[in-house]
Amino acid sequence: MTSFCESQNLLEDLIKKAKAAGADAADAVMFRSVSVSHAQRLGKMEKLEREESNDLGLRVFIGKRNAVVSSSDASPQAINELVERVISMARVVPEDPYAGIASEDEIATSLPELDIYDPTEPSADELIKRAKECEEAALATEGVTNSGGAEASWGEATIALAASNGFSGSYNSSGHSVSVSVLAGEKESMERDYDFSSAVYGSDLMSSAEIGKSAGLKTIQRLNPRKPDTTNNISVVYDPRVSSSIMGHMVGAITGPAIARGTSFLKESLGEKIFADGISIVDDPHINRGLRSKPFDGERLANRKQNIIENGVLKTWLLSLSSARQLNLKSTGHASRGTSGNPGPSTTNLYMEAGKLSFEDLIKDIKQGFFVTEMMGSSVNGLTGDYSRGAGGYWIEDGQIAYPVSEATIAGNLKDMFLNLTPANDLTFRYGSNAPTIRIDGMTVAGN
Repeated sequence: MTSFCESQNLLEDLIKKAKAAGADAADAVMFRSVSVSHAQRLGKMEKLEREESNDLGLRVFIGKRNAVVSSSDASPQAINELVERVISMARVVPEDPYAGIASEDEIATSLPELDIYDPTEPSADELIKRAKECEEAALATEGVTNSGGAEASWGEATIALAASNGFSGSYNSSGHSVSVSVLAGEKESMERDYDFSSAVYGSDLMSSAEIGKSAGLKTIQRLNPRKPDTTNNISVVYDPRVSSSIMGHMVGAITGPAIARGTSFLKESLGEKIFADGISIVDDPHINRGLRSKPFDGERLANRKQNIIENGVLKTWLLSLSSARQLNLKSTGHASRGTSGNPGPSTTNLYMEAGKLSFEDLIKDIKQGFFVTEMMGSSVNGLTGDYSRGAGGYWIEDGQIAYPVSEATIAGNLKDMFLNLTPANDLTFRYGSNAPTIRIDGMTVAGN
């Protein structure tokens, strides 16, 4: 990969050119990535691809006007044209009273070591082996009749940022993944499921055989599903594969832009209890080997572990510099940025802390309930919190998993759902956003 010094030198030169051309302030970002992926189906190779990309973004400020341009060409001529174009744009766009980079006393001064880069690139043969073992283990499961394919991939990236406030920083990251999907049954009664593993280091992946076996078992368990009867005031239990989606709806409602526009159902909830006692949701950008870890935010501000929800209470909005200025607050270090737009707030390694109950104890008193393992479609009203999603999974009867369910819809209101949520003790870190199994009482399930 490109060295830190090479990336930073290019960005710093770009900022100097922008300042010389008339910018009052400027910042720049570069993403350089390499990835290799292999896919196969029924033992036959479908792809083996290597991709490399270089993306550069420059943002300039002239007074309260700002503009952003991006390019994949870092040649001297292209750089000069990039600067000329963005300066011309910035002179004519409307003013933005909240625009601007961080002041010198706001930028990060020390960066943590996060161990988010695996220097070992797997060979093509290794990726082929991972996918092959995964698919073979899935197909070996009794009752599995076909394959949707297996894939193994690896990638690494250099992310570099610099600004006219004196900040210059960069870091490398990497990722490995293995996945497979298979089918069971015949003709109209076929069902599909999947499993996967992703990690910063290849050595931290689940074994390919374990992933395949899990995918096969999940698939055959879904055979002969029923459509549930429409039922009100029922308990819905979310598998960890889908439980983090509940946090996702919360995140969308507490970002600075939504609060500043007044378009969030949580706009009056800062400092209020919106979850049940004991519920805590944490965002931690500094988890070692975390899938979304990063040493600073997209505006060169220091980031840190924060309790978003603490004992049920909403403790903070998620703010970038611009949204913080709109609310007369300070940035929370949650800015994220690509090459072609202004920064906006987002989470990093978000997770809901585990509860005290096992899965079995969580469902043992449910007479009739729905254990959701997949979701599709979404109708969520960000202004009111009204919630409706298609779902599949398993019916619960007398505290036990009874039979598979498909073609269901679950509905409620997120304010009520948050307050009636109970987490299990089975939190694991498999995704960028993680939650344990969760139970939400008082929901509506629509089917027949």
